[in-house]
Amino acid sequence: MAQEGRTTTLARVAASAGVSVATVSKVLNGRADVGPETRARVESLLAAHDYVARRAEVPEAEASQHTVELVFHGPLTAYTTEILQGVLEGAGERKVSVSVSVRPRSQPTPGALRPAAWARELADLGRRGVIDVVDDARHGDLPALVRAGIPLVVIDPLSPPRKELASVGTTNFSGGLAATQHLLDLGHRRVAYIGCDPSSAYNQARVHGFRAACEAAGVPVPDEYVRIGSFDFAAGVEGGGALLELPEPPTAVFAATDQIAAGVLEAARRHGARVPQDLSVVGFDDTAVAEILSPPLTTVRQPLREMGRVALVTALRVAAREPLDSHHVELATELVVRSSTAAIAAP
Repeated sequence: MAQEGRTTTLARVAASAGVSVATVSKVLNGRADVGPETRARVESLLAAHDYVARRAEVPEAEASQHTVELVFHGPLTAYTTEILQGVLEGAGERKVSVSVSVRPRSQPTPGALRPAAWARELADLGRRGVIDVVDDARHGDLPALVRAGIPLVVIDPLSPPRKELASVGTTNFSGGLAATQHLLDLGHRRVAYIGCDPSSAYNQARVHGFRAACEAAGVPVPDEYVRIGSFDFAAGVEGGGALLELPEPPTAVFAATDQIAAGVLEAARRHGARVPQDLSVVGFDDTAVAEILSPPLTTVRQPLREMGRVALVTALRVAAREPLDSHHVELATELVVRSSTAAIAAP
């Protein structure tokens, strides 16, 4: 039935364009013996039908079968740079090339190809696999890539991992638990959380770890102590400032990313709160920024480079149709204690 549907789509495109099915096939295969006007007309109709060519339909792409596409959403950050380094190291060890794309997360941006057209372009190029960093399997590019039949691995998927989609993440729940337990062990009982993207699986896991640690210790968490925004510095400045302005501000904050934690440090500076004497702060990621902050940041280390390497190897295994031990791999996190946390001051 799937093959019949694809053949029917090609026939409809050919009829609408006033050309033969063979001409449509030539356009899909990147053949040069098609006029520019005809090519443009056929490509437009293919895009309108959300038609994605299978890799078998683009034999000319075999020359680039040793290239893996690495996809980011938005500008590079300290987090994504570590992922990139890990992918490049893994690719170098296995003698494959890496091409990098930056795509919008959900809403189209000027000049960006629609998901189906972009997936078709990657299929036309014959990419050996795609590694997509922090994307949502429920919409956007991932469904188009799946339809294209391109080997695909997602790093830190926003939605819960699907068994038919290979993914790599870390132990976010236990990381959130360890971060919060560290603050509780230091005597803090007014502990707040600043997170990001409430629909994301990794944020949900981290905040659940936070709540689980507080519940086990019998420490209440007022609603105003949990703030959800974006994952960046500005969210930390805004959220940290709002927490410090509460009638009873927290003495400790667990931030879902190092960037948010950096913003909390800035909010503390603006409000005259000393870190860690007045406010202890824990981040998550252990990116390069964590060590250069003042004071150096206590944080939960994600093995970001290893995540990139594992994703690269997994993509190559999927491409080779090798069986996977698990479609979702979680690497261990580790609490790294630095100078941004301290025992609560005596009253």
